[in-house]
Amino acid sequence: MQSLWLPAIQGQLALNKKIPAAALNTLQAASPIELGSIQFVANLSCLYHVYVRGEAYLAAGQGSAAAAEFQKILDHSGIVWNCWTGALARLGVARANALQARTSQGADADAARVRALAAYKDFLNLWKDADPDIPILKEAKAEYAKLQ
Repeated sequence: MQSLWLPAIQGQLALNKKIPAAALNTLQAASPIELGSIQFVANLSCLYHVYVRGEAYLAAGQGSAAAAEFQKILDHSGIVWNCWTGALARLGVARANALQARTSQGADADAARVRALAAYKDFLNLWKDADPDIPILKEAKAEYAKLQ
């Protein structure tokens, strides 16, 4: 509780106050044990602290670091199982790469844009049967259209 959930809650509160640096600072406490699990206990973390850290990097304008955090969630699907963080990490990767495309130049910007488009397609394909009125889905569709 002290090592994972408390930093995640404090990090989310800092993000809500639009202080990404404070969120990132708070979330560093969870880094050493973030991929650990407790034997005989169903996973209760869903890597939420990693997701919040990715969101904080996005808010701080650090696309590459944000992409790495969201990718960490995708790379550890055995920990995430069917938690919502696994689905939204795909959107996080897309947004992080779109940010990189906007803040980079030349070939780096082009490569980030291609990665962003692929990640948006991945997210939208996963959500193809979802209710079209879900706000985050509408946002993702608008972001994808703008990037094209």
